[in-house]
Parts: sequence; C-alpha cells; structure tokens
Amino acid sequence: MQRDIGCNVVDHLVSRRNFMAGTAGALGFSSLTAPTVAKELEKKQRRVLQIFLQGGVSQFESWDPKPNTKYGGPTRKISTSVPGMHIAELLPHTAQRMHHLSIVRSINTKVNSHATSRQIMETGRRVGEFPFIGAVASKYLTPENAPLPGYIHISTRGLSKQSSAFLGAKHNELRLEGVKPPTNIDRPKGLTEENAKRRDALRVSLNSRFATRGQQALTEAYNSSYEQAEKLMARKTLFEGNMSDKDLERYGKHHFGRNCIFARDLLENGATCVKVTHHGYDTHAENFNFHLEQLEEFDHTFCMLLDDLYERGMLENTLVMVMSEFGRTPKINVRYGRDHWGSSFALAIGGCGIQPGAVIGATNKLGTEVSDREVDGGHLFHTYFHALGLDSTQDHDIDGRTIPIGDPAMAPIKELLA
Repeated sequence: MQRDIGCNVVDHLVSRRNFMAGTAGALGFSSLTAPTVAKELEKKQRRVLQIFLQGGVSQFESWDPKPNTKYGGPTRKISTSVPGMHIAELLPHTAQRMHHLSIVRSINTKVNSHATSRQIMETGRRVGEFPFIGAVASKYLTPENAPLPGYIHISTRGLSKQSSAFLGAKHNELRLEGVKPPTNIDRPKGLTEENAKRRDALRVSLNSRFATRGQQALTEAYNSSYEQAEKLMARKTLFEGNMSDKDLERYGKHHFGRNCIFARDLLENGATCVKVTHHGYDTHAENFNFHLEQLEEFDHTFCMLLDDLYERGMLENTLVMVMSEFGRTPKINVRYGRDHWGSSFALAIGGCGIQPGAVIGATNKLGTEVSDREVDGGHLFHTYFHALGLDSTQDHDIDGRTIPIGDPAMAPIKELLA
C-alpha cells in the first residue's frame, strides 16, 4: 500500500480574444474559414498538466542525486536518454524519456513551510492573494465555449484553497475526488430537458436582476457553479466506468494510475489545466523506504501518461510539470528521514514551449545549496506562461485595475524556452 498521509503537526496581458486571434495568425490560419479555424484552434489548444508530488519529493532521490557523498544516502544515479544527464535510480522509466523533459536543479524558495512554499511555487509570489498557475491558464487559454471547466484538480484528499484569487470563481480549481463522479451529476428524475432549460433561463434572469443590486461577485460565483455542473453532467461518461482494462494494466489500478488516465481523458476532451496530486512525500521518517514505494508508482504511471500525450500529438501543445512545494533536507535525521527544505531543490518540465533535454542550474557537491543559476517560484511562473505563449510581464485587467500577471521583479528562464 502506498503512503497517503501528510505532515504531522509536530513536524512542523492579454485578452482571450486577442490571444486567440494572435494564435490563429501565428499558426497560419488567417485564410481559412471560421469553422475551420475553430476546429484547428481546438486541435492546437495549449494546455497544462501539473503533477504535484505533495509533501515535498526528495531531490536526492529524484532529479538531483548525490551518490557517495555525505548526504546522498543509498540512492545511486543512472543514465538517461539525454547524453550526460543523470537522475536517481528510482526513476528508471522516466530516465528513458528525459529527451521529452528538462530539469531545473537550482530552486530556492528560502522557506520550509508547506503553505508558504506551495504559494510561491503556484503563484510566483511570496505575499498577497494571487491566482495559481491553473487559474491563470484557465482565464487566458480556455476557449469561450470550452466543453469542460478550465482548471481541474484531481486529488484523493484535501489541499482546498481559494486558487483563483481576484480572477473570480469561474477560474477557481474544480477539485474532483479522484475519478469518483461528483454527487448529483444526474438530472433529477421527472425533470425533462425542456423544463431544465426553462428553469435555467429563470435562474439566469433572476441572477441578472440580483447582480444589479451590488452583489455581482456572489452572482458570478453562483453562475460559475451551475456552468461547471452543466459541463460535467454533459460529459459524465469521462468518469471511472469507461476505463479500459488495457489502460488500467498499463497505468496501474491504484488511485494514481486511475487519476492519470482520467487526466489524459480530460485534457483530450478540452480541459485547459489538469492538476493531479500524488500524496505521501512528506518523509520525516523512513525517507528511503517511502521514496522507493512512492516513486516506483509515480515513475511507471507518469511515463504511460507522457507516452500517450506524445503519441496522440498532444505533448507539443501541453506544458507538463512535475513539482513539489519544496524538497528534503540534505541531513538525514535520527528517524532515517529528511525534513522540509526549500533552499535547494528541483523539478522536471517539458512539452509546450520548453527546450527538451536541458539541465538548468546546479547544487554544490553535497547538495546543501544552489551553486549556479538560482531561481524561485517567480522565475518559474514567468517561464510557464512564456512557454505557453502568454506574456506574463503584462497586466491582468480586473474591473479597471491593472495587476501584473507575474512578479515584476522576476523574469523567465530564457535558456529553458524553446
């Protein structure tokens, strides 16, 4: 059984219309008819896949091994499909697909708190309420008539947070409890489709009147919940019942395997950002045993998902990131664990707009600090959206207010961009 527990308490701009028009021109569709353009844009829609290794995966056991050193532990390094690039032996399948990915080994958030470091890694900001990666992607990359909500988070538990900030409820994460269908996904018995439409029209009319009384934010949140529900109801066949035996055999029948199949299907059916959380990396004790189990499950399943995105022609338009809120301490504690460490950790990234096979930054021989090309969540945030074709140095326009999309003090990692 895989580990699915968290940290013990004591252990611790542009408008969418302009963007789509620009995309059409860049793809050379200007001479095509409107229906053809729409079809081609749907095919070329830029998407985001986040694999979030919750709790803080150890960089020593994944992307930045330090074998035969004071803090390296028993984990050895292995060659990858990129000459000269090595990762930990716990990721043998991923190693053979690193030509699709790159590694950033020089992240320093300077904090060791789950919540604060997750905020930095998701929003690129240290203080204040700012939207998560998925919320920004939802706002600027989701077509007007998208068949699914823009930002979907598949998790077996928790981690609830207002992730859209000032972007509004429409772009907040829709958290699904694994592949389990949401409750009340079916239309009430006895309610015909015609009556359902009439009821919805009445709701819209009443909400419009209510919004004029100064309750627009509440009304928008209410409308968004209905719209998301309608989209899920129309596509309820995407849930667990339709997973093939072949897919389950390839991905694994465990939660993470099913969740990754579901993520693939959601992306293929029009979701903009899908985040899948794999729990259990907060290894304050038995770090090596737990990583052996957790990464064995992650390694095989993630590679099946990566293969499918590539083989179906989706990888070139899907930004893929494998990330945690922080890493683990170089020092191994008395319980054979590694504690929270935000001073020098790593992530893997690939797909849309990313130069494959690159290694950005480095840590010193012992892995105790960044020795080259230090970055933090703000640099990464800019990098993600530049890779997706969005200028993150521009501003959000929120009811006449301008708010920078990315931290103005930061910049993208240019050598990581294709």
